[in-house]
Amino acid sequence: MARLFTMKSRWALALFVLLDTICVGAGMGVPFFPILFGFVAGWYAVQRLAAAGTELPRMLEKIFSYALLTSAYTFVVLAAIWGPTARMLFDPAADLASFGIPQILYEPRASFIGWLVLMIVISPFLQLLTTLFGAHVTLQWHLRRNPSGT
Repeated sequence: MARLFTMKSRWALALFVLLDTICVGAGMGVPFFPILFGFVAGWYAVQRLAAAGTELPRMLEKIFSYALLTSAYTFVVLAAIWGPTARMLFDPAADLASFGIPQILYEPRASFIGWLVLMIVISPFLQLLTTLFGAHVTLQWHLRRNPSGT
């Protein structure tokens, strides 16, 4: 297990990219699994930084930058998946009601816009929050076991 936490940063990033892409694919473009994967990414970030002996203030900075990186990658993937469908908003012949998304706003165009905002903007933000939450819960657990902060 120690080998997992001490691997090179590029390998860890490549592993994250692979697993996050699988998570997006498992949800067929709906980022439910990448949001949940944020908990694992946060846990891993703390374990990796703790294994390297990073001091607490620097660890908090790194955790936030890792969380931003994970959500930025998910944002790029989701923008690539859902971004091209935004052209349907400007097509008067597009049948937005039959596109297959939930019509929760009682108007197909408004529901479609809401769906795109949810998929492209809000979901990566939720992944950011779950990554930070998972990291901070793990950090609290780690600090209780090792009060010196390293």
